[in-house]
Amino acid sequence: MIRYAAALLLSLGMFSAAEAADRALLIGIGTYASLPEKMFLEGPKNDVPLIEKLLKEKQGYAADQIRVLLDKDASRASILASIDEWLVNGTQPGDRVYFYFSGHGLQVKDASGDEEDGLDEALSTYDIAAGDGDWSNVILDDEIDAMLAKLKDRAVSIVIDACHSGTISRSLSTDVGEALESARFLPRPFAKPADAVKMRGLRIDVAVVDKPEIAKQNGVEAWSAASSYQVAWDDTRLPPEERHGVFTLSYVNGHEISAADSNGNGIVSNAELLEYVKKQSQTYCSAQTQCQGLDPQLEVNYALLGASAVTPTAEGGQQYQQPQTGGETQQNPDYGKVEEVKVENTQQTAYVAADPMDAVGDILGKPQTGDVKVALSSDHLKGGDAFKISVTSSTGGHLILYDVDKDGKATQIFPNEAAQKITPLTPNMPLTIPDDYYGFEFEADGPSENVLVAIVVADDVDLTKVAPNDYGLTKELDARTTIAEIAGTLKQTWTRDTENRGVNWSLGLLKYTVY
Repeated sequence: MIRYAAALLLSLGMFSAAEAADRALLIGIGTYASLPEKMFLEGPKNDVPLIEKLLKEKQGYAADQIRVLLDKDASRASILASIDEWLVNGTQPGDRVYFYFSGHGLQVKDASGDEEDGLDEALSTYDIAAGDGDWSNVILDDEIDAMLAKLKDRAVSIVIDACHSGTISRSLSTDVGEALESARFLPRPFAKPADAVKMRGLRIDVAVVDKPEIAKQNGVEAWSAASSYQVAWDDTRLPPEERHGVFTLSYVNGHEISAADSNGNGIVSNAELLEYVKKQSQTYCSAQTQCQGLDPQLEVNYALLGASAVTPTAEGGQQYQQPQTGGETQQNPDYGKVEEVKVENTQQTAYVAADPMDAVGDILGKPQTGDVKVALSSDHLKGGDAFKISVTSSTGGHLILYDVDKDGKATQIFPNEAAQKITPLTPNMPLTIPDDYYGFEFEADGPSENVLVAIVVADDVDLTKVAPNDYGLTKELDARTTIAEIAGTLKQTWTRDTENRGVNWSLGLLKYTVY
């Protein structure tokens, strides 16, 4: 075990709910003034009350801090006026802003010249109309960009349950709109069936696809229902009057500890919530013949991946409780313990696991499936004992291995410069570190408590910037920052297959004690 000291990305800070003028704008549009009924959506009218309840019960928003625009109240003029008057003018630097949209995403001709494909992404409105070969009365992605620029010193969350971006070669006739019932996109009007054009639904350029660095730098938290090349859906498994967006329903349900707390520490992190929403969305998609894939996305400063998705100390917010086992509460004083931090250079305040070892699971977000197994050469280590570490994976891939201690210090065990050759793991073949060629042994330093974090990446993801060989064994690392950079890299969309998907990787953890 190698100890070190490093500067923290997360520094302690305070957030005063009494001084907050937080604002939420929730928009749901399922019916339209000028569209045929076959283009209506059932889900938005049910999505908005669900999100409103979530904000009140889990995020500490008061009723008078939430504005709702449904159907006829959600015209283009009303939406833009609410953005300016309610979100921008109604908040101050440091306040929280929550923008939610449920409805159709679409594309229109780019008027500003900032789009490579000549098309702007847009949000539908109640008074959307088919103009001269294109839609009018929409909310352009450029207007969302302008909103974010005005809110750059607030803590902004954007949640969009509509089609995401991508290049989909489709015949965008009304026939396609009829065929994809309950799909949350609008084909361009008057398109000929033979036309093959790029259909990307919705893209918020500043935060989701083109400029993810902006999201990382500014602390914008941007959720979207699907990855590029994909379509968002109403959940057709439900009766029409009870339908929700597939994304919205799983997003709300995932805030419950019983649903998404994969590492069992009493905290649902953003990363855990993302993994839960992806799993639920993919389960839906696998049973639908028209759904070609569904991967919800989160663009966020990587330091917020391990942050609680719930505001635990706000009035009305959920207080973390220990799970019930056999009718009795487990007596663990550290269970669900969080500390409040402010993310450096942003306005985002976060609640993270106070225990750095627990924080590892929150940041990675992925449950252990048994595909990656970590073992020590001895089950009982004393200070000064020599030991080896072995990692076995059921799938091949590149290994990243860290040792994290209770003080939040991390050591990159693998890759390292001492290994003669860094080669991918062979399925079901253990890798032992150090092996006979290293020329040294690991010596236990105790007493201490630690966790070994083994990540096996099956796809050929370039991790050299976040886990270079020369970090191995000697460089002192901050566990939260280091694991967050790895997690953020692995949560990007994999685009080198026929269809976009998430990166294929597995996780194995082993907690151990040196006496």
